[in-house]
Amino acid sequence: MNTESHSQLAGFIWSVADLLRGDFKQSQYGRIILPLTLLRRLECILEPTKGKVLDAAQTHRDRPDAMRDKLLLNAAGQPFFNASPLTLGTLSPTQTADDLLSYVRSFSQDAREIFEHFEFESYVQQLDAANLLYRVVEDFAATDLSPARLSNYGMGLVFEELIRKFAESSNETAGEHFTPRDVVHLTTSLVLTGQDDKLKTGGIVTVYDPTAGTGGFLSESDAYMQQISGGMSVSLHGQELNPESYAICKADMLIKGQTVGRIKLGNTLSDDQLAGQRFDFMLANPPFGVDWKKVQKGVVDEHKHKGYDGRFGPGLPRVSDGSLLFLMHLVSKMRPKKEGGSRIGIILNGSPLFTGGAGSGESEIRRYLLQHDMVEAIIGLPTDLFYNTGIATYVWVLSNNKPAERRGKVQLIDATGRGSKMRKSLGSKRHYIADGDLDEIVRLYGSFADTEESKLFPVEAFGYRRITVERPLRLNFQASPERLARLDEQKPVHKLEDAEREALVAACQSLGEEQTFTNREAFLKALKAAFAEHLPAGMKVGAPLQKAVLTALGERDPEADICRDKKGHPEPDTGLRDHENVPLGESVSDYFDREVLPHVPDAWIDEGKIDPLDERIGIVGFEIPFNRHFYTFEPPRPLEDIDADLKACTDRIKQMIEEMAV
Repeated sequence: MNTESHSQLAGFIWSVADLLRGDFKQSQYGRIILPLTLLRRLECILEPTKGKVLDAAQTHRDRPDAMRDKLLLNAAGQPFFNASPLTLGTLSPTQTADDLLSYVRSFSQDAREIFEHFEFESYVQQLDAANLLYRVVEDFAATDLSPARLSNYGMGLVFEELIRKFAESSNETAGEHFTPRDVVHLTTSLVLTGQDDKLKTGGIVTVYDPTAGTGGFLSESDAYMQQISGGMSVSLHGQELNPESYAICKADMLIKGQTVGRIKLGNTLSDDQLAGQRFDFMLANPPFGVDWKKVQKGVVDEHKHKGYDGRFGPGLPRVSDGSLLFLMHLVSKMRPKKEGGSRIGIILNGSPLFTGGAGSGESEIRRYLLQHDMVEAIIGLPTDLFYNTGIATYVWVLSNNKPAERRGKVQLIDATGRGSKMRKSLGSKRHYIADGDLDEIVRLYGSFADTEESKLFPVEAFGYRRITVERPLRLNFQASPERLARLDEQKPVHKLEDAEREALVAACQSLGEEQTFTNREAFLKALKAAFAEHLPAGMKVGAPLQKAVLTALGERDPEADICRDKKGHPEPDTGLRDHENVPLGESVSDYFDREVLPHVPDAWIDEGKIDPLDERIGIVGFEIPFNRHFYTFEPPRPLEDIDADLKACTDRIKQMIEEMAV
């Protein structure tokens, strides 16, 4: 069955929603259709051995539950069973709800739990109350979802289409639930390419997805490995926050014969239910730009108290985007290099490439990954690939056991032009990656060469030192009416009694509004003399009041003398403070002498700004300016051509006006 047929089948199943119109909200449609689809799929899979299971259930009805379940599983030939003689096609029209719930409760525990997470029993009762249950069940009983017609992969496509429709109908973001198959296939291929030493017949590997959704990455990686090896043990693990997606993923694993207990329900960031486990391969598409306020306390506590012994040692990104938290979570689950290491494929938006300056949480995370030589490649994808957003996205490929030729280097691949337009858009998804383009992207990655679409860089190319450049404070002082008026804006002046305030103003006025002081020390000397002459006895001028007068009567003047502290050092002018990013590895002093001093000879570097990790001048930062490395300058059109176009346009307008005037 091709992709279009899968879409048609999903559309046919979804058409059952027409029966629900009026009695249920659109946001409820999926919670009815999805579990019934799963139920029908499980029923079709169990159909060939149903007789054996019923016989075994009768024979072993008096055995302990654990032993009985094991015997029934053996009879079913599947990792699940159903011990009820009922099917969707044999439910009673007069007691449909009771029969259906009895049927579902007769599944083995793992399968039964799936329906519990859909709150299936509640919706069955609502359907029954609306006199719709039997009609809906009839439609599903007539739908052929047997393995002979629909492979596990095909069933995955149908699930995807249904969950997308559910998300759209309930005004949710479909992309939070699953990743398009073309993107899944590309990411999986990138992570698994060149891993023949692990992907071999008889081998055992583990795969993990912390944002499992409906299980697309897990299913695709399993299919890919089995295709390459021709027989190996693949252990799939995952965790998912959304109950419906979790239920679908768990059902998919159940169908595939996986140990469904390895799929967990919960928030990966706040409740890692696979803590301490390590995996060979990890794949993820965490939600783009979603904040982590709900789990902020736990994440911050782990960062502060566990440091590098926890998952978030290097730093924390801003709370508005948790993408890098998922990345660091994956890094914490890498196998040690001596055990073969691990590889990660994660889909991120553009923000993790460059958000946050030197010293920020994002920069420190990039610094950790790059300086530990974990980033193998970053691939820029075409826009409009996802169901809920058209933004630019990137696949990051990471490893803690790089091949020798990749060590100390990062590969950037521009695949933004390798998208094909879909005949019909699906939500925001207007493009897909065709098989030919997918193969070429993987080939570019595997060839590890400099081309127009592939660039190689040393790790240090993305690092810099952010130095603080200071310039001296230069002020002139004048007791002009405009500046004297600013005295009333100063808080220390407000606190004075009226007589004291008047005396202070008189003392300042005595300096003369025509005289301008270009040296602060000279002005202070004259000011103190004026205070001694005009202020009443006992009135003290403390440091706050003196500073208020200097602030009110002073203005920046590039021609004035430099203001100095008590030790004779120039005081910095915060208004002229600037920063420079010095490429990592280049001498800070050489850069400063070449790039700064020729333009501002009185500038200096604030040597108090020291990087906390390497204790050298300047705060280290890392960013990956992906687009800059693939930018191609296109010269503007000649002015003559532009003028000709403008003239042709004005001529047409003129002609139209003349025709209207006739």
